[in-house]
This record gives sequence, C-alpha cells and structure tokens, in this order.
Amino acid sequence: MKVLVTGAAGFIGYHVAKRLLERGDEVVGFDSVNAYYDPDIKEGRLGLLRECSRTTNSGFHFIRANLADRQAVETCFADHSFDRVIHLAAQAGVRYSLENPHAYVESNIIAFTNIIEACRHAGVPHLTYASTSSVYGANTNMPFSERRPADHPLQFYAATKRANELMAHSYSHLFRLPTTGLRFFTVYGPWGRPDMALFLFTRSILAGEPIKLFNNGNHTRDFTFVEDIAEGVVRASDQPAEPNPAWDSADPDPATSNAPWRIFNIGNNNPVKLTAYVEALEEALGRKARIELLPLQPGDVPDTFADTSALEAAVGYRPATTVREGVGNFVDWYQGYYNL
Repeated sequence: MKVLVTGAAGFIGYHVAKRLLERGDEVVGFDSVNAYYDPDIKEGRLGLLRECSRTTNSGFHFIRANLADRQAVETCFADHSFDRVIHLAAQAGVRYSLENPHAYVESNIIAFTNIIEACRHAGVPHLTYASTSSVYGANTNMPFSERRPADHPLQFYAATKRANELMAHSYSHLFRLPTTGLRFFTVYGPWGRPDMALFLFTRSILAGEPIKLFNNGNHTRDFTFVEDIAEGVVRASDQPAEPNPAWDSADPDPATSNAPWRIFNIGNNNPVKLTAYVEALEEALGRKARIELLPLQPGDVPDTFADTSALEAAVGYRPATTVREGVGNFVDWYQGYYNL
C-alpha cells in the first residue's frame, strides 16, 4: 500500500513508518521538523527511514512542511494517491499546553482539519489518527475503557485531542469517511522525545543530578513500548472502521457509531508505579538515582490503566515487551546515540 504518515520525523511516527517500510509498503512522510525539541534527533530518524527504504526497496518520500499550511497539504494529496493515512503529527506535552495553548490550536485543530478535509476529498479508504489517554481526565474508573464517556479533560492538550475524535465522527457521519482514533498510553523507547520522563531521568542520573518525581512518586502509568505501539497502529490502520450495526442512540456506545468511526485504547494493560519504572532504569544504567519528591502538578492525572480488550479483539493487538526489557532497550540506544 501507499501510506501517508504525518509526524514521520517524530517519535511514534518514525517507528510506524519504519514498520510499514519493513513490510514493503511505500511511505510518504510529512513533518515540519520544528524545534520543539532537538531537531537533530528528528533528522536522525529521517536518515534511518531513508536507509530502511534503500534496504527494503519499499520507497520513502519526505515532505518538509507544516500541516497547518492548507496549500501544502492539498499539494501533497494532489501529488499522491493514498491507500491509508496515519496522522500522528501533533503538538504533544501536557505541561507545555499550559504555557503555549496557541501551538496546540495550530497543530492539533487546524492541522487536523486540513488532513481530514483532504482525506474526504481524496476518498481515502481509512484515516487513523493519534488521540491520547489524557482525554479520560477526571475519570477515575480503572481500567480506562472506551465504553465510558471521556468528556472531562484536565488539560488543554487533552481537550484538543478529544476535539479531534469529535471532528472525526462528524466526517465519518457526513461523508462516510472511515476513521479510527487511538488513545495512546505513556509510550517510551528508543528514539524517544527528550522532554519525556525516561529521557530526562536518564540524563539526570548519568549527570549525578536529582530526578523529580511528582505526586511524591505515587503515579502509576500504563507504560507501553514504542515498537508494540507501532505494531498496534499498523494493524488498526489495515482494518478500516465500519459502522456498528448494533449501535443504539438510546444507549450510545462512546467507542463506536452507526457511522464508520471507532475509538480504541492502545496501551500495555499493565500499570506500573513510577518508582518501579525508576528502579528498572537504575538497573539498566547500573546507577542509583537521587530522587526529589514533589506534589502533583496542575493538569497531571495520578494514574492511567488501559483496557485494551477491544483493540485485541479487533486486530489481535497484545503488547509483548516488559518495562524492564523496554527500559533496557532505551538505555542501550541512549548510550549508543550519545557515545557514552
């Protein structure tokens, strides 16, 4: 197939594009390669995708542009005919949304509108896009289930991603555009973002500096290894969303519709306490961390836990990587990347 992957220079986007290339698909990557974090890491990912394309003879074409640029998106769709679109580009980060909400409007609302409108006019068979576990917000029923409402986000970032889900439903209803939203749960692994906890913790431990554990270290997270995530994304993309014939407006299922629209959790279904995550990192590094305990931060969710039974039933997705294995893989990459 020919697949558009937005955010191809990003953390998850790189791994998804690589997975597609390895199985022989042709990939068009679209990314602005902005300076939200070190662009060198993004360029490194792109270099590996080009190398993977040469090795597999699968074809990788890259468009360096901003998805908020409507003309650039329309040109992309005029130049290429896509069998699938996987939209992973977004302005990420919970705390940054408190400082710069306008960046989230541009990247998560305007850009999403441009992509879904282009998919509509091009007749794309299936749009798969990134949502987030953060949409569950004030919901404390564990594990988080797509079958329950998610209408009380606690950060602007989460609100923009919930808006994407609703925007997608309107297009699925009006234009019969099949769309699948994936709610990611704390993704980590090699080639990760430098602003994420594992990256920050590793850097601080190696420098002999204290690491900050918010909520006094009592967070639990459904940590999910990025290669497991990439496999789940590709499997979900392969199967276009279909209407749920049993959907009942008197008792609506929040995860499906009488339109070709669906929402899935994609996580590890195995929450781990933050302190245990740090212990796995200490073991991989062979060093003890100096820990600074701090209170819960504004917008933080204390716990996440994904019910992934719906995605497993639909596409056979089941993560296989333990936190100890995944953290060890990250440390191996980190030490190699920085020549430590």
